[in-house]
Amino acid sequence: MQTSTNAIVLSKLKYRDNDLIVKCYTQEYGVLSFLIRGAFKSKKNSKKAAYFQLLTQLHVEFTLSKTRTLHNIKEVKLNVVYNSLQTNVSKSAVVIFLSEILNITLQEEEKNEGLFNYLETTLLWFDVTPTSPNFHLLFLLKLTKYLGFYPDTSQINLDNFDLQSGGFQFKNLSKHNVSGENLILLKHLLGTTFDALDTVKINAQKRQRFLNMMLQYFELHLGSFRTPKSLQVFNQVFK
Repeated sequence: MQTSTNAIVLSKLKYRDNDLIVKCYTQEYGVLSFLIRGAFKSKKNSKKAAYFQLLTQLHVEFTLSKTRTLHNIKEVKLNVVYNSLQTNVSKSAVVIFLSEILNITLQEEEKNEGLFNYLETTLLWFDVTPTSPNFHLLFLLKLTKYLGFYPDTSQINLDNFDLQSGGFQFKNLSKHNVSGENLILLKHLLGTTFDALDTVKINAQKRQRFLNMMLQYFELHLGSFRTPKSLQVFNQVFK
């Protein structure tokens, strides 16, 4: 069946000598993988292969197959030409890191309009906004809303947060308890929008500790989650 959809690139992998396998999160069909034949065979095709940079926003026309896991793209065009995501060193590191997390966490072949819109709008915001060292923290926290384990804020005034249950607690009752600086930052981010991110003032050490906490939160709630391979390089960029 011939169809089309908007798509965001999650990962790419060279296949054989000249082909490319691209995994995308699509607006209409959830996660789909595409086979780009001859992507590196000629200069003309290599230009098309350049469309499939991580987290690029595309519009693709393709043949949807119910019996195959790899679909054939007929036409592809850029929905957005990023200004800085792929040229700014700091932002490029964020793109690599977040694309790996999304590649791990997004597995379902089903439509989720809210999640797609969230990815689309936040990436556009990040592209046109001066580099924010805390963007990835708020991005991951708000992503949990679409993955089904956003923190329960009904008792946000309490002094502990349990990563396992996803709720605030009166006492430390869990080995996965969060308190102190991470708790203060969590509460701040839960009440913060992307436009107000510049009000979050923390140093690199606090940022890394909070990120490690968020990765643990993902791991506790997603059985297939694993620590991103790009984490070490990412932390070096934001030292």
